[in-house]
Amino acid sequence: MSHSVQDVMTSPMVAVEQEDTVAYALTIMRRRNIHSVVVNPPKPGEPYGIITSTDVRDKVAAHEHDPRALKCKDIMSSPVVMARPDWTMKQCSIRMAELKVHHLPVADDFGKLIGMISATDIFNAVEERGWEEV
Repeated sequence: MSHSVQDVMTSPMVAVEQEDTVAYALTIMRRRNIHSVVVNPPKPGEPYGIITSTDVRDKVAAHEHDPRALKCKDIMSSPVVMARPDWTMKQCSIRMAELKVHHLPVADDFGKLIGMISATDIFNAVEERGWEEV
């Protein structure tokens, strides 16, 4: 499959602030039918974070925390590894498997976030287009 991350990523990417409540992030995720949001750094040059549905399950629901009382910075994973838009589906799949993650933000050559790639995006690309070039 010669398709690149840029061909199948979701763009624009959805982001929240570290001081936003987890409830706010959940509302965005539910309304947009997505399973992750990027958490912007407090200052330029600092690392991004990410909140996924797995974080909500493991860090909020499993401990019966009130998402209205938690800030995004309280449950986010950080720093986040970024995917490259020119990676192949194979490169991205291998990297996600190594990291044991299902979502990677995609950054351009200047470090600007331009999208999000998920395991579901890869699944859909493989299902629609096949793995091998025909």
